[in-house]
Amino acid sequence: MLPFRPVRAFAVMLLAALAGALLPATAAHAESRTVQGGRLDWGIKASFQSYITGPIANGSWRLTGGAATVGGSQFRFHSATGSYDPGTGAFRSGFSGGVHFTGHKKPDGTHQLDLSISRPTVRISGGRGTIHVDMVSKAKGTGKLTTYNQVAFADLNLSGIDMRGGGSPVSLADVPATLTTQGATAFAGYYTAGTPLDPVSLSVDVAAAARTPSAIPSPSASDDASGKDGKDGQDGRKGAGAFRDAAVDWGVRRTFREYVTGSIAQGEWTLADGAQDGGALFRFPRGKGSYDPKKQTLDADFAGRVRFTGKDLDLTLGKVSVRVEKGKGTLSADVTSAGATTKAVPLITFVAEDFAPKSGLARLAEAPATLTEGGSKALNSLYKAGTEMDPVSLAVTVDDKAQLPALPDLGSEPTASASPTADKPAGDPTGQTDATAPSTTSSHAGTYTAAGAALLVVAAAAVYVALRRRRAHAAGSPSASDGPDPAVAADDEN
Repeated sequence: MLPFRPVRAFAVMLLAALAGALLPATAAHAESRTVQGGRLDWGIKASFQSYITGPIANGSWRLTGGAATVGGSQFRFHSATGSYDPGTGAFRSGFSGGVHFTGHKKPDGTHQLDLSISRPTVRISGGRGTIHVDMVSKAKGTGKLTTYNQVAFADLNLSGIDMRGGGSPVSLADVPATLTTQGATAFAGYYTAGTPLDPVSLSVDVAAAARTPSAIPSPSASDDASGKDGKDGQDGRKGAGAFRDAAVDWGVRRTFREYVTGSIAQGEWTLADGAQDGGALFRFPRGKGSYDPKKQTLDADFAGRVRFTGKDLDLTLGKVSVRVEKGKGTLSADVTSAGATTKAVPLITFVAEDFAPKSGLARLAEAPATLTEGGSKALNSLYKAGTEMDPVSLAVTVDDKAQLPALPDLGSEPTASASPTADKPAGDPTGQTDATAPSTTSSHAGTYTAAGAALLVVAAAAVYVALRRRRAHAAGSPSASDGPDPAVAADDEN
């Protein structure tokens, strides 16, 4: 038996190497990860948008829940949450925000076409993908409103997409989508099942599941330049009228932001003095002033400036203030244009019917807002006084436990290594972009590991066969022909 020990030892070493190659990769891919932050860009169906705003439906759409617009006809949903398993590629991510479509206005002021889509959730498992959404739609014939909770609305074509082995962010671009049977029903019958929808793009941040995502920090009194901790109320004061912190969110107007960054103005906006960008809105934080919970009145000034620049455009809004009284609010700001500043210009008025504190937080969410005469002049008369502007959200904390609502979380920008890549030959008749998930480096590493493991399997099997045959030859046994050749079987499986 001595002649066979070196062969046996070599086989044992190969098998040990095989185990070493496989186990770390398996362990690394077994850990599920948490999705925390990110965006989904999807126009739903561009032709439907055109129909809504066209001469037939003569309607409109509006954004809800902090949704924004991006590009020519896409809606941006935000604040992704969910899970991702890089080992299997299983992915689930829900997003916030929505869009409400109305058209075919009737004499009584209601609309024949009334449909809203919100809270899209992308689910991917076993190579199949689906978008689920919340919907409220009015039937064309009866006008009956039906509410759908996370209906399977669209199927995703994941051909050529490998979701396994990724890092962060996980990103997909221009994934084809088609309407499902359930989606066609929820869409009030405007389209049939199988109808192509707009392609879907997303980018989400992922982190190890063991990490507990920390709450998104909200501006607080401790952020004040005075250095006071604010534990006893605004600026350390106690008593009625004091509040701990406050913030006001306002996006001016969606079409104005699109004008600034569009082909006409070709401009941008920049933030200063603590102002924050929430995608569809700007947050002016660190409110100071007084609030009366019984009368539901507020008199507060806020930090932050936003400057819009572009062709024939240079406009800055700063030193924002808000006054709320008798169910009505006014938002004012210092306006700088053409080098001249006009102080405390009333820009918009908004509805503030219920502004009483609940659990230590007085809040208005997306209150309807209207442009004033002063606001019209500040915007160079692009809009007339009385024009509906972006809604206002306002929050005031009146105790230490309450926190301001978090801004929409758009996640990290997709990186070159995490973004989808097209690796199909030029002129591919399908025209399908191969949107490989997360990091291409980690995906390739998994491929190389698998290839190396396969070679080790074959090598180990070959050694085992040689060992068996030499033993059989020595003992005069036909064991080598008793069953399938292990080396061939290994080749067939790989």
